[in-house]
Amino acid sequence: MRTLILALLLVGSAGAQESPSSATRAANAAVLQQLDFTDRQDFDFAARGFVATLADPVIRAADGSILRDLRDEAQFTGPAPASVNPSLWRNATLLAHHGLFKVAEGIWQIRGFDLSNMTVVAGKTGWIVIDPLTSVEAARAGLGLVDAQLGKRPVVAVIYTHSHADHFGGARGVVDEADVRAGKVVVYAPQGFMAEAASENVIAGNAMARRADYMFGGLLARGPGGLVSSGIGPARAGGTVSLIAPTREVTRADEGGLDIDGVRVEFQLTPGTEAPAEMNLYFPTAHAVLMAENVNASLHNVLTPRGALVRDAKGWADYLTAALRRFGSVSEVMLTSHYWPRWGQAVVADTIARQRDAYKYIHDQSVRLMNDGLTGPEIADTLTLPPVLARAWFNRPNYGSVKFNARAVYQRYMGGFDGNPVSLDPLPRADLARRTVAAMGGAAKVRGLAAKARAAGDERWAAQLLSWAVFADPADTASKVALAGVYDQLAWRAETAPWRNFYLSGAQELRQGVRTTPSSSASLDLARALTPDQLFDSLAVRLVPERAGETPLVLRFAFTDSGEAQLVTIRNGVLIHERDAEGPAQATLRMPKPALLALLARRTTAPELMGKGQLTIEGDPSVAARFGGLFEVPPRDFALVTPPPPPKP
Repeated sequence: MRTLILALLLVGSAGAQESPSSATRAANAAVLQQLDFTDRQDFDFAARGFVATLADPVIRAADGSILRDLRDEAQFTGPAPASVNPSLWRNATLLAHHGLFKVAEGIWQIRGFDLSNMTVVAGKTGWIVIDPLTSVEAARAGLGLVDAQLGKRPVVAVIYTHSHADHFGGARGVVDEADVRAGKVVVYAPQGFMAEAASENVIAGNAMARRADYMFGGLLARGPGGLVSSGIGPARAGGTVSLIAPTREVTRADEGGLDIDGVRVEFQLTPGTEAPAEMNLYFPTAHAVLMAENVNASLHNVLTPRGALVRDAKGWADYLTAALRRFGSVSEVMLTSHYWPRWGQAVVADTIARQRDAYKYIHDQSVRLMNDGLTGPEIADTLTLPPVLARAWFNRPNYGSVKFNARAVYQRYMGGFDGNPVSLDPLPRADLARRTVAAMGGAAKVRGLAAKARAAGDERWAAQLLSWAVFADPADTASKVALAGVYDQLAWRAETAPWRNFYLSGAQELRQGVRTTPSSSASLDLARALTPDQLFDSLAVRLVPERAGETPLVLRFAFTDSGEAQLVTIRNGVLIHERDAEGPAQATLRMPKPALLALLARRTTAPELMGKGQLTIEGDPSVAARFGGLFEVPPRDFALVTPPPPPKP
């Protein structure tokens, strides 16, 4: 009932969601015939080893508000509704399992609380926690369940398998940083983790976060008409994102193994695969391999729709070949950082091999077609996995897709230019849309053509036509309503969760206007992790040239906590920073780095810092005041399917 009420509240004045059309129903019915839904192996795996879930099945914020209601998962059962692709519904029902699960002797997982899994290993004196979820609140709830069911023990080690926030963000929910500093807890991470964790989302972080709102369905009600799955997990938990820096970096020299609280752990570093810094783990005593996010129960993304650097599909496949050689014949169970485990040596080896083959096939054949002269979209429309790979449920496109990955391979090698001279200097979206709609005879004519395309079952063309109409005239409500309806139908039949979530979030924007996901309550942890170089890099991309004017500005920032200094020059509309550089400055600001972060985050003021003795200014204080006004705070809620407003000076 709660979800139904929320769904009703989300219906905007520009019309309600469409019902699944006959074409959508037919497309989804065909999926039932194309795939083997009698294969129940994953259902056995997803439920195996269940111990318990939360007695009060909600994860709450400090103020008592609900961040994640596990009761929502009860609706994902039975046959797929007409508004959900049957393959994606299957994915949602499998991911709906939540609680504590025993995987092997001495190894358990918390699953279903968040996008990712938290793995807990019993050491000699305490718990070894691997990948403590995205938020402090979710991780704390998970560890609380572990302690309640298995007996309370201290956490003596934390291991981050890779540098994405859903695998380290809950760190403060399982350990106290004071214990880490005192050496009571060791935090392990793959080589290069800190730089990647701190920097991946710094430069383009705002745009990535906005796309993530749509990709993970953060604005959608949970249910058959909205968010059914994130593809890789049920739903984001929300809450406070934290980061405790590693105290022990795992390097190539450690791959043979380390003893962690009496548990032998072997490693395989896999940089540049699913994450820039990532590693697999093997527990020889339990014959268990944890493949991080390098192997999954769905095809993954070579380029995630939220945005990131394009991943190396060939390198990914090569590391899986090495993993298969090293772990395939000795592992009786395979865990991953998402989804459910897989049991049986033959099953483990086959999964690694056939998922490796899928990435290798996508890479090799995309490059072959690229060399034949096809562009990214043309390759995407041509390429399909061979049946022996496509029929494996772990290669179905519930999270990543062949189409998106093929375009990513092209982009990695060739960039965004397709070689056609017309693409050298393309028109901006809104300008192109206005000219196209005018050339076609106006918006009413375009809507008529879109209606004919829909009647013929060609929603892709209808979506393109109506998108032009919306960008040509953002006040054209009729075209918005029509486009939202097309997006509904494309969502109802999408097998890939991020595609469904993008379509539905886009339809919501068209009907209700721009909305924003309630942001995770991120502490300053992530910002504190930035080096001074990364900090000033992030400021450089927020500089508004018109505010800077033509008069150069030179400041020196001397960080009293690290002894490091940065000479910062702003001239010609750019910010240049040089570490420990000599030269005259108009003013020198002496402060600890956290004070500068608080100042930039507008959590304090310069007079307040000076009053606390945390800031001294030598030279012209007006220069420092001018510096603070040169940067913009990018909008968290910019539009994605309607034209954004022009940038403000």
